[in-house]
Amino acid sequence: RAYYCEGECPFPISDHLNATNHAIVQTLVNSVNPQLVPKACCVPTDLSSISILYLDENEKVVLKVYKEMVVEGCGCR
Repeated sequence: RAYYCEGECPFPISDHLNATNHAIVQTLVNSVNPQLVPKACCVPTDLSSISILYLDENEKVVLKVYKEMVVEGCGCR
């Protein structure tokens, strides 16, 4: 899906899943003993800003930039 990350990371973690070393080890440990640690999760790794135009309480047009609101990349963490 665009601008959205979801799900657990499978074992073994593929290179394209942009995993940290911690996520790789966590997923390995989970594959041996699922009660010990949960699977690593797919989360945002790269975020960008979004610009929004809206009317304020005085009916004035306002441009607001919200930082780190748009997911540009996902990875296992």
